[in-house]
This record gives sequence, structure tokens and C-alpha cells, in this order.
Amino acid sequence: MTGGAGFLGGYVLDKLEARGADYVLVPRSWKYDLTTIDGVRRMYAEMRPDVVIHLAAVVGGIGANRRHPGEFFYKNLVMGAQLIEEGRRYEIEKFVAIGTICSYPKFTPVPFKENDLWNGYPEETNAPYGLAKKMMLVQSQAYRQEYGFNSIFLLPVNLYGPQDNFDPQTSHVIPALIEKCLDALDTGDDHVTCWGTGRVSREFLYAEDAAEGILLATEHYDGAEPVNIGAGFEITVRDLAEKIAELTGFSGEIRWDSSQPDGQPRRCLDTSRARELFGFQVRTSLDDGLRRTIEWYQRERSKQLTLCTSHS
Repeated sequence: MTGGAGFLGGYVLDKLEARGADYVLVPRSWKYDLTTIDGVRRMYAEMRPDVVIHLAAVVGGIGANRRHPGEFFYKNLVMGAQLIEEGRRYEIEKFVAIGTICSYPKFTPVPFKENDLWNGYPEETNAPYGLAKKMMLVQSQAYRQEYGFNSIFLLPVNLYGPQDNFDPQTSHVIPALIEKCLDALDTGDDHVTCWGTGRVSREFLYAEDAAEGILLATEHYDGAEPVNIGAGFEITVRDLAEKIAELTGFSGEIRWDSSQPDGQPRRCLDTSRARELFGFQVRTSLDDGLRRTIEWYQRERSKQLTLCTSHS
């Protein structure tokens, strides 16, 4: 499983262990550079997997995508292409390609249906990343047609949860908002500033639920068509910010910097295909997931503060 040391990968590993899987290998980037053909070939030769779940990605929020469009395009493209090609050559049983919601066209009708995936160009700030990941769908379908290669393509919506990335330079919207509110509480600031207008909508999926959806598909789905993995609802970023402020205890003003981009206008998935094909349904509500995430991060911040104090 590539990306097993990452945010989502940790949840997938936990669920594989709970299922009794006793031979799960995770190629680490310091040993196998999966953006190089040598790294990919050595991984297959030394690990000899039967099934590959490809979670590894170079990813970040709007700011990171704007700073590194070339890097995000190239590294994600070559990782996917080389892993699928070498997987075919090694005759693995199954390849599970994890795509991204960013692959959908900018103005996709809501809720997003898998059949709409090719009906336009993605939102500009995320397009290089989204298109690079979508090429795994093209490759999967082409290889299935020519070689009979069993590769499936899943489209998870925006993820969040404990263990998420809270680095302000690269984090996504939920950890970024949590960090802003907690920082304001620590410093006594009376406001926080958020990017965009707050009027765009997003859908969010608790990472543990996403891991369950990926494993259900790995176990039960062998089709050529892409499948959404999501929660099936949308919330405006403004309402999300207010909800996070309430849950963190921040009562100050939320200001919106409309000079910064909003990203895609709306995001909400049609999740009926995943439910019908392999029985995936969300278990964690947004409020519960946010509460667990905030509580986890508050504990982590306390640990870091204690550590810094002890070394000062």
C-alpha cells in the first residue's frame, strides 16, 4: 500500500489489521522513490505484492496548489502511470487507484455523478493535480481493455479527521480553520481571517469512513467505472467556519479575504454507486467528526506546549 505512512493510510492500515490482514507492506519514500521508474521497479521486485492500494500523493490546499502546480502535476502523474504499468508487468491481481474530487469539472451539476467526470475542465487552482490523478482512470480502463488488468478508480471527497495535516502552508480547509481559531484563542485575537468569500460549498468525509469505503471497494468491486466515495451532503465554507468556531470556543469575528480564491463553486457527490456496488455508507456525522478532530488536535497542541516548556 503506497502512502501507508500518510493521513488516510494510517486509517486503512488500522482497518486492514482489524480484518486480519497479516501481510501488508508499505513502501517508504526514503527507500522507494515512486516518482522514478527505478524506485517503482525495486518496490515490485522486493515486495512482490498481490494487490496494490495506491494512496500516495503530492497534495495540499489551494495555496499549495497555486505555488506548486508543476510539481503536483508531474509527481502524481508519473507515480500513477509507472505503478500501474509495472503492476501489469508483474501481473498483480488488482490495483486500487485513489483519485480526487478535484478531477471533476469546475461547474459540475450537484450532486456530482461519475458520468459527469469528463464534461468540462477542472477548477483552475486544482486542475494540474486533478488531471494528473484522473489519468489513472484513463490508464486503468485502457489496460483493462487491452490486457485484462483489474484496476479500479475511486474518487474520495475532501477528507478530515485526527492525524490530519495542520501545517498552515499546506493544510486543507478544516485543519486550517481549526488552527486559526485555536491560535486566536491562545493569543487573545478578536478575529480570524479566512480565504475567499465563504459562499462556496464543500463536502467532507471523515477519514476513517473513507478508509472503510476504500477497503469495501478493494474487497467487492472489480468494475471499470469510477466510483465516488463521499458523505453525500454539502455545507458552505462560511457555515463550516462558524461551526468550527463554536466547537473550538472561539467567539470572535470571522473575516473573509475575497482577494483570495474560493476554488470550485460547489462540491457534493452522488454516492449511490458506492452504496449499490459495495454497500458503502457513511457512519460519522460532520459534527461528531469535527468534535473528535478538534479534541485530538487540542491534545496534540498541549503535548507540544509541554515539550517546548520542558526544554526551555
